[in-house]
Order: sequence, then structure tokens, then C-alpha cells
Amino acid sequence: MATIASLKDSKKPNRFQKIKKEYPNIGLAYLYILPAFLIMLFITFYPLLFQVWMSFTDFKLANLRLMNPDFTGIKNYFDVIIRGLPVTNYNFGRIFVFNLFWTFINVFLHVVIGITVALILNQENMPAKRLYRSLFVIPWALPSLISGMMWANMWHDKFGAVNLLLQQIGLRGDIRWLLEPTPVINLPQIGLVLPLSFFAVLIANVWLGWPFMMVIATGALQTIPKEVYEAAEMDGVSGFNKIRLITLPLIRPSMVPAIMIGIMMTFNQFNIIYFVTGGGPLGLTEILVTQGFKLVNPQGWYGIASAFNIIVFIILAIITLITNRITKATEPYYA
Repeated sequence: MATIASLKDSKKPNRFQKIKKEYPNIGLAYLYILPAFLIMLFITFYPLLFQVWMSFTDFKLANLRLMNPDFTGIKNYFDVIIRGLPVTNYNFGRIFVFNLFWTFINVFLHVVIGITVALILNQENMPAKRLYRSLFVIPWALPSLISGMMWANMWHDKFGAVNLLLQQIGLRGDIRWLLEPTPVINLPQIGLVLPLSFFAVLIANVWLGWPFMMVIATGALQTIPKEVYEAAEMDGVSGFNKIRLITLPLIRPSMVPAIMIGIMMTFNQFNIIYFVTGGGPLGLTEILVTQGFKLVNPQGWYGIASAFNIIVFIILAIITLITNRITKATEPYYA
């Protein structure tokens, strides 16, 4: 009897055989994705693992030829977060708080302005709305590097367009928009210090970012049937209540993923910060990604920069997971 039972057990298909039976072409499928996996292995996974290794060493410019840095353990991580680095006005906590504030104030303004403009241009009696939509997309279509350099010139304290315009209308035209270190807003309780240059770079990034939200909102508005609004009017719903009760809930499935993208892009908005203010004055408009770049160029601290950027990656991953859980951006939505 034991022999018969063992023979029956031996005939039972194992896990691999079950998968092969259920998916007979699974080997061919993996063969198709093998080239992409190999490419990703060399251009993505290997650099990431190499960066993790560097973060535990004192890798500097002098080590580039011989690749012989000394192992330092978690010293780089400790220096980045707690002990500090010999960089002008460096404070990881302050930079992190500023980065969060920078991200969410920008995304909030992007969404509000984008949806508002989309609603205005969605009116049937709005003249030349196609022309306006085309013009409004230009800031988003331009490379952010070009936009950053353009706005840096506009905010120049002597020759910038903003100060020249103020002179023409009889106002003070020598404001040091990007160089004045005196905080306009100072909240030491949470480590938030906002100089005048923050508002200069905020205006530049809002100008750059809201057209993206307008495009997404415009596409979402086109999917709402007119009959929904007509039925709402018959029920006595009008004015702002139509927007609150109908428009916003129906465009939510499109806007929430766009907001998630906006958060990630703004959190790492290197070009606008770097080319408008350079993180100044005194590092008060520095965000994490620009500070990480400066640890490599010009400092050449590859080990410290690796640890710094891994910490930034972990922070951004946590923020993404939290916002995704709150907004349920990747879950199916049923109105």
C-alpha cells in the first residue's frame, strides 16, 4: 500500500510542471524580455549597486584611477543626516523641509491654476480657445533648462526684465531678487526659511508646470457628457455646486495620477532651482537633488554623494507610497 501511495505522489505534477502546463509559452515570453532585462541590468541595476557600494566608502576624485577607496561603513550616512557636511549653510533637515514645502506649494498651484484655466477654456462660447490652449502649452513644451536660464535673466537685479519693467512704471527697479539673503518668511520651529529668491523661483516653476495640469484637466473635461450637467440643472444644481459635485469628482481619475507625477517631478526639479537661483542665497533655496549634485561637482565627494542620493531615493519612495495610499492613484476608480 505504501508503494502504491508513493507512486501516486510521484505522478503529481510539481510546481514547475503546473506553471508550464498553465502557461505553455512562458519560456518564449521570458526569451522576448531577456534583451531588455540584460540592457536594464547594465544601465540601471549595475550603476545602482555600484552607488550603494560607493556610499560605504570614502570614494573621491583621487580614487577614480585605481578604484581603491577605504571602507567607512555608515559614516557617510551619519555625516549627511546628523553630523553635517562642510558645505555653506548645510542642514539636511532644513533642506528636506524646504524641499517638501517647495513640492507641495508648487503642485497645489499647478493643479488649481491648471483646472481653473481648463474650465474657462471649456466654455462653449469661449472665443479662440484653441489658440489659447496652444499658447498656454508653450511653457510646458520648452525644456526646463531653457526656462530656468530665461527666468534667471528676467530676475537679474540690474538688467532683468522684471526690474526694468518696475522702473518703467515708476517703482523701485533695483531689487536683488536672487541675491537678498534676508528671510521674507522665517519659521525656525519647523526649519523653514524663505528668502526673496524663493518667490522668484516659485513663479518660474509655476509658470512652467501648470500647463501640464491644464492639458490633463482639459482631456478629462471632454469625457463628461453634457447630459450630466443638464440633469443637474433640472435638479436645481448651478454655479460652483456643479463644479464641486460633478466636475471635480468626474475628473478625479485623470487628475490624481497627474498629481502623483507632478509631485515626483517637482520634488526633483533640478533645472529650475539650479539655473535660476543656484540654490542661493546661502543655500536657502537648495533642494535635495541640487545639493546632491554639488557634492559631486565641484566637491568630488562621490562616496558622500552616493549616500546622500540613496537617502533621497528612500525619502522619495516613502513619499510616493504614502501619497499613493492616500489618493489611491493606482487603484481602479468607480464613480
